[in-house]
Amino acid sequence: MEGDIKRLAEMIGECRRAVVFTGAGISTESGIPDFRSPGGLWSRYKPIEFQDFVASEDARRESWRIKFSFDETMANAQPNRGHRAVANLVRRGIVSHVVTQNVDGLHQRSGVPDEQVIELHGNSTYAKCLSCGQQHNLAPIKDDFMRDETLPVCDCGGLVKTATISFGQSMPEDEMLRAEQATKDCDLFLAVGSSLVVYPAAGFPVMAKRNHANLVIITRDPTDLDSAADLVLHREIGDVLGGAVGVN
Repeated sequence: MEGDIKRLAEMIGECRRAVVFTGAGISTESGIPDFRSPGGLWSRYKPIEFQDFVASEDARRESWRIKFSFDETMANAQPNRGHRAVANLVRRGIVSHVVTQNVDGLHQRSGVPDEQVIELHGNSTYAKCLSCGQQHNLAPIKDDFMRDETLPVCDCGGLVKTATISFGQSMPEDEMLRAEQATKDCDLFLAVGSSLVVYPAAGFPVMAKRNHANLVIITRDPTDLDSAADLVLHREIGDVLGGAVGVN
C-alpha cells in the first residue's frame, strides 16, 4: 500500500466517527460528466433558474427537455469502486453519514441506506410537487412529455419538478441542518471529489476543521482548502478509497 493511502487507512481506523462529503468527482468515474466541466451538461444547455421554471411554461418545457436528454447517461451509470468503498465504511459503522452534492442516487444504489445519505442538491431520480411535496414517478411524466411535451401537474394542481435544487431555489433546510450536525459530531471529514467552491455546501469542511476534526481531501485537482487539510490526495477516487478500505 502506498504511503498516502496507508496513512488514510490509518486515519480511518483511528477515528471515532467519520463523515464523507462527495461532489461530482466521485460520479465522473461512473461516466456521469461534471455539469460544470467542458462537455458537461451546462456547456450544452443554459441552466433554468427556479423563478423562471415557476413563472414560464416555456422554461418548464426546456427544463424537462434538458432532464430527459441527460437521462440515458444517468440510467446507464453504475456505482463505482469509490461508491462501494464509502458504502463499506457506512456498513462497518465508521461513517455515520454521506453528505453529497450529487443528485444521481448512486450512493443509495451502492448500498448506503437512505437515512444516512444527506442530499444537499436533491435527487434527479424522481419528481416532487412544489406545492404539496408529493413524490412523482418519472416514467409516466417522461412518456407524456416525449409524446407531446405535456407538462406534469400534481393532483393538488401544483407544479411538478425534478427533486433537484435549481439555481435560485432555496437550499433544503432540513438537509442543511442534518449535515451541519453530522459534521459537528465527526472527528474525521473526508471531502471526496468536490472542487469545494460551491457554497454553502463547501463550508462543511471548514466547519469540520473548526470543530477539531481531521480533514482529508481526495480529488483530482487542487482546491482552495488543500492548505487546511491534514491529508490531500490528488488521485483517482476509486483507487484511493478502494485501496484504503480494501474494496475492489
